[in-house]
Amino acid sequence: MGTNEIPMSDDMSILAQPLELGSGLRSLVNRLVIQPMEGADGEADGSPGELCIRRYDRFSESGAGLLWFEAVAVRHDGRANPRQLWIHKDNLDAYKRIVERIRNLYLKENGFVPVIIMQATHSGRYSKPNKDMEPIIAYNNPLFEKDTPLGADKIISDDELKRLEEEYAAATRLAMAAGFDGIDIKACHRYLISELLSAHTRPGMYGGPLENRMRFFLNCIENARVVANADFAVTSRMNIYDGFPHPYGLAAEDDLSDPIEIIKATKFSFINITMGNPYVNPQVNRPVETAAVERMYRLTKQVKDACPGLKFISSAPTFMKGESGNLAAGAVEQGYADAVGFGRMAFAYPRFARDILAGEFDMKQTCITCGKCTELMRGSRAGCAVRDSVYTTLYKELLATR
Repeated sequence: MGTNEIPMSDDMSILAQPLELGSGLRSLVNRLVIQPMEGADGEADGSPGELCIRRYDRFSESGAGLLWFEAVAVRHDGRANPRQLWIHKDNLDAYKRIVERIRNLYLKENGFVPVIIMQATHSGRYSKPNKDMEPIIAYNNPLFEKDTPLGADKIISDDELKRLEEEYAAATRLAMAAGFDGIDIKACHRYLISELLSAHTRPGMYGGPLENRMRFFLNCIENARVVANADFAVTSRMNIYDGFPHPYGLAAEDDLSDPIEIIKATKFSFINITMGNPYVNPQVNRPVETAAVERMYRLTKQVKDACPGLKFISSAPTFMKGESGNLAAGAVEQGYADAVGFGRMAFAYPRFARDILAGEFDMKQTCITCGKCTELMRGSRAGCAVRDSVYTTLYKELLATR
């Protein structure tokens, strides 16, 4: 199929092929990935809560070769909600327990241990570590702030950014100690690093020209590499397109030169690609029409073609529902990606990967892309209100409060 069409294939066998990611990691046993899906179900101290543990128990049935663990804040003020996970020395044992639990359950259910990457984040503009929003922004953005611009005191200073760079080294040490196989320096969905990459209007060493805009990201990557073991991966889930006009977006749809240059500068062996801002234009990264799926794969392929040798994980197959496996197979077969990541599908249908690989995908379990999981995350704990009775109850309780 041409590059202006959604890649599809009926040959699922290609998804069962192993994939070498580099970075000292063992090979993936297949090309299917669970994307980082936040549950907003951590404890006050940032440890995984009961529903979080239950969720990863369910994910461990999946058979996906790579489990990309959800966003974990590198410090308290960077939590997107009071229940977002947050790793620190005082709760390290809780992370050791959940990683070991995932490994053991995966081995029992699937006969192998997955590669597990921890996503490290600072939520920046969307920080809400306590009851109310406490934004920490890279620059004022009238597209988001409209007639009520945030005060200058909300703009993070260069000195504070320098200090924050060190927090990513600390998070890397903790992730290694917990047993993760790698760390994702999260640079997507307009959280702090993603916003800095688009900080065309910011003065100083972290804004303006691309060299400055990517400085914080590259420094965090280097800090992580300095402390990482040889078999511990440093990578990122990164936006290549924000969906906002210049000077408030990283790149235009017809000019991906900036994200390509950034990705080349990271010197990663693999990267996880996404787009958009779930708070402002969620339809970009969680498609509600095939045109958005087509854009996700078309732009991902453009960047992949410009970065030979780098392994790419693509996003957004779930909208295709029963054909999502065909999309994944087509993307790998036709060179759009090396592996394909599923997000909301994993909430609704934890065994999706195993069933896709077996040719037994069950339409009665598929995600219907209704958006209720996002509603739940904003007001309760995230999960599938349609397929999982625990979250059906939580969703009804949420509706009753409106």
